[in-house]
Parts: sequence; C-alpha cells; structure tokens
Amino acid sequence: MPTRSGSARQAPKKRKAPVRRRKATVRGLPAGRLLEEIPESARVLAEAISADGGTPIATYREPLGGHGVVFAALPIDKVQPTPYQRDLSEPHLRRLAGAMTRVDRFLDPLIAVRQDGQYWTPNGNHRLGAARFLGAQAVVALVLPEPELAFQILALNTEKAHNLKERSLEVIRMLRGLAAARGGTELEVAPLLEEPAFVTLGAAYEKRPRLSGGAYQSIVRRVDGFLDEPLGEALSVRDERAEAVLRLDDAVSAVVERLKARGLTSPYLKAFVVARINYLRFVKTPPEFDAALEKLTRSAERFNVDRVRQEDVRASGPPDAADEG
Repeated sequence: MPTRSGSARQAPKKRKAPVRRRKATVRGLPAGRLLEEIPESARVLAEAISADGGTPIATYREPLGGHGVVFAALPIDKVQPTPYQRDLSEPHLRRLAGAMTRVDRFLDPLIAVRQDGQYWTPNGNHRLGAARFLGAQAVVALVLPEPELAFQILALNTEKAHNLKERSLEVIRMLRGLAAARGGTELEVAPLLEEPAFVTLGAAYEKRPRLSGGAYQSIVRRVDGFLDEPLGEALSVRDERAEAVLRLDDAVSAVVERLKARGLTSPYLKAFVVARINYLRFVKTPPEFDAALEKLTRSAERFNVDRVRQEDVRASGPPDAADEG
C-alpha cells in the first residue's frame, strides 16, 4: 500500500547468514621439528654443494610436506635459469636492481635444483639477473634435492606476471625440455602446461617472434587440446599447428595491408579482420584444429575489403586479446 509520500512500502531486507569457513585440516610439521630426521637426499645434496664451491647454511625439512631442503650460498657463476623459461625483462631487472641497491641487501632466496654441477633456478631469474647486474659474487638459494620439481615450480612462477608471449614461449620450451628428459605423453604432463593454446602459440612465437598471438588466442583455445601422443610426436604436431597459425596470420596480414591501402586506420585492424572471419563463435561443437584453421585462412584470403567502412572498424573497438607485452 502506498505511503503518504506516494512511494511503495519496502519489505525489510533479509540479513545474510554469515559465511562459515571450514577450519583447515592441520598438517605438516611444527616449527620445533624442522631439523629432525633430515632426509638422506638433503644430506647428500649439502655435500655436493660444498664440493661445487658453495656453502650449505642449513639443512632442514620444509614445514608443509616435510621434504628435505638445503639453504645454501651458491657461487653466482654456477647459477643459471632453466633452459625453458621466459626471457628476462630488462625494465623489471633494473627495478629490482634499484630496490636491492637502496636496501643494500639480497634478501629473497632463489629456488634452485642441482644439474650436473650447476644450479638451475626455475623461480628467481630476475633476482639472479639483478644480483649479477650489481656485481654480486654469490646468491643464497633454497636448493631442492629433486631436479624434476623445476617443471612444477615453473608452472607456479609468479615473480613477474606473464604476458601471452612470455607464457607461451615458456610452455613450449618446457615441453621440449620434458621431451628430452623423460618419456610419456603430452596429456600426462598437461598440468604443467596449463592450457594447450600456450603450447601451439609458443611454437608459433618461436618461428615468428613479432606474431600478434593475442589476435588468435581465442581461436586456438576453441579448437586445440592436449595430445595423447608421446612427447616427441606431440612436438611435431605442435610445430605443424604453429605453421597453420602462421599461414592464417599471413592471410590476415595481407587483408590488413589492403585495408590500409584504402585509407582505413586503427591499431586494431588485425583483431577486426579476425573477428569478421571467426565463424567459431557461432558453432556449438568446434571442428578439428586443422579443418578450422584451413577454413579461417580461406576466409581471410577471400575477404572483401571494399565492403569495410572506417565506421565499422571504429565501432569494433579494442580486442579482447591478452596483452602481448
């Protein structure tokens, strides 16, 4: 019933029930037991570090899973990034070096694994680069006895946010390293690779570093998948799929040049063309990768630039593609 002011009477708001968080299950070790029952693998690793010219500072069990870790000082010339990870970002390295200079300290240990008398760091490459830039002779690291953990740690590395190119290159390098180091199928190592599009786009970036991969990411995501093939064979398929992406890019780039020749301008011309030919948006069940890329390439080759107006391009706006960096 309306009130005198003419407004309807509002029903009282229901109070939301408080969200009850489940109490975490207690696990791991208490602080007082981290130095007890050190695994033999950690003791052996500490001896190897000494033989390599490093200094083990402490051998302990990490508190969550109770696994052995050696906290050690390592000669900086014996520490390298894994061969698989992204390249250094020069601006990020210089920012880190500036911060380390201001505090006059190296405070964040690297994560490292021992590999043939050398040490690979899957987490800490920018810190390592900054220390090297500043002329440091040694770095401190948490050295793990299990070298295979380097792949899992790479997948979790959040020291600097990845853009699409960096993440894709890291993933394809990781897959090539896994193929050389172990057997199995691509499907078995899928959790380390995050998503199949990264593998294919990584192989494409290797062949064409200036590829605008973000323009094709949504397409590749829709039709790609992890392969139940041995790693070596999977890599051959990835290289073939990368070539298909590059053929599509060639066709799209040719359309962009023709649009420019007609006087159409926009920083998003490539994304505009891809959006126009992307029939996958209207398909419930995506086709096989090769069939999809071939059809998209043919559509780009038949693209009629005479029917495109500047208003069409302007209305399309910026793409949803991931940051290329």
